[in-house]
Amino acid sequence: MLCLLSYLVNGQTVKLSMKDALSLAITHNREIAIAKLDIDKSEQEIKKARSLQLPVASANAQLAHYFKEPAFFGFGNANTSDDKIPYGRFGGKDQGALSIAITQPLYNPAARPAKIYANLLNEESRILLSGKETDIAALLKQTYIQLLVLTERIKLQKESVNRNRKALEDAKSLLAQGRALRVDTLRAYTSVKNLEPDLLRLTYAIEVGKQQLKTIIGIDSLNEIELSDSLYVDNNLSVLTEEEVFSRASENRADIKALTLQPELDEQQTKIAASAMKPTVAVTGQYLVQTQATQFNYFNSFYPSTPFVGAQLTVPIFNGFLNKAKVKSSQIQKHQSEIKLTNAKEQLKAEVKQVVANVRETSSRIQTSLNVKETAQLSYDITQYRYGRGVASRLELTDAELALTTAQSNYLEAVYDYLSAHIALNRTIGITGD
Repeated sequence: MLCLLSYLVNGQTVKLSMKDALSLAITHNREIAIAKLDIDKSEQEIKKARSLQLPVASANAQLAHYFKEPAFFGFGNANTSDDKIPYGRFGGKDQGALSIAITQPLYNPAARPAKIYANLLNEESRILLSGKETDIAALLKQTYIQLLVLTERIKLQKESVNRNRKALEDAKSLLAQGRALRVDTLRAYTSVKNLEPDLLRLTYAIEVGKQQLKTIIGIDSLNEIELSDSLYVDNNLSVLTEEEVFSRASENRADIKALTLQPELDEQQTKIAASAMKPTVAVTGQYLVQTQATQFNYFNSFYPSTPFVGAQLTVPIFNGFLNKAKVKSSQIQKHQSEIKLTNAKEQLKAEVKQVVANVRETSSRIQTSLNVKETAQLSYDITQYRYGRGVASRLELTDAELALTTAQSNYLEAVYDYLSAHIALNRTIGITGD
C-alpha cells in the first residue's frame, strides 16, 4: 500500500486493482474523512457532558484608580437641614483585589442524561461511518466495473470496425472486378462511418469514468491510473430469499441502526430539557485578597484575605414556559423518529424485493445472452465462410456482422447488470461484499 501511495504521489501511472482501490478509498475518500471527523466531534461532546460533574475554578484580578476616595453613605455630619443621607470618603484611591473561586456540582439533573446522550451520539457516528464506507465501496465497485465494461465495449467496437473495414475493402475489390454493385460499397462505407462516433463516445466515457473513480478514491485528478482487474462473472453465487435479505439488512444496515438509535437520543434530549426545571446543588468556595493604597504604593499596603466556603442551591421558578416547550418538542421529535423507523423498514421491504428480483432476472439473462452471443458468433463464421466461396451475399454477411455486434454488446450489458445487481444486493444488506 505504501508503494502504491508513493506512485500516486509521484504522479506516475499505476495499475490499480479493485482491492487496492477499496483500500485507498477507505483511507482517503473525503466523505469518509468527514464521517470520521463526526466521531471526533461526538467524543468532544462526551467530554462536555462529563464537565457538568467536574469542578469549575476561576481566578480574577482587578486594579482600580479612583480620582476621589470611595464614598460611604451613613457617615459624616448628620445635622443637616434636609433628609439627605450624609456620606464620607475613606480609603485609598488605588485599590486591588485578587480572588480564586471554585464550584463543585453536587447534584446536576442534566449530567447523567447528557452523558448518555453523548455516548449514544458517538455510537451513532460510528454506525454512520460504517454506512458511509459501505456506500462508497458500492459506488467504487460500480464505477470500476463500468470502466471494465466500457473497455470491453471499445475492444468489441474496434473488432466490429475492423470487420466492416475488411468488408469495405472486399466490396471495393469486387466492384472493381464487376462482381458487385456500387450500393454494396456505399453500404459498407456507411457501416464503417457509423461505428466511428461510438468509438469516440466510449473513449470519452472512459476518461470521465476514471476521473470519477479518482474522486471516489480521494487522489489527485492529475494522477494516472490503469485498471488491472478484468471482468469476471461467478455464476455460482447463491441467491438469498427476500426474507433472508430483509433479516440481514435489518441487522446490518447503518441507516436502519441509526434510526433505531434515534428514539433513545430523543429520550435523553427530553430528560435534558426536563432537568432545567429541577434544582441544582453545588459547593462553592472563594479566597479573596484585597488592598488599598495611595500613590500606587502597593508594596507598602495591607493585604487582608477573606476566604469562605458554602453551598449553593438553585431552584428554577418560571422562565416563560420555555422548559416545558423544550420537553414537548423533544417528545414530538421522539414520536417522529419512531414513525421514521417504521417507514424506513417498510421502504426496506420494497427495496429488498426489487434487488432480489434484479439479481434473479440478471442471473437468467446473462446465461441467455451468452448463448445468443455464441450462436451469433457461429452464424457469422458460417456466413463469412459461405461468402468467401460466393454462396452467401454481401447483405447476408452484413446482417450476420450486425447480429454478432449486437449480441456481444447485449452480453456485456447483461454482465454489467448482473454484477451491478449483486453490488446493490450487498449494499442493501449493509455489507461491502468480496
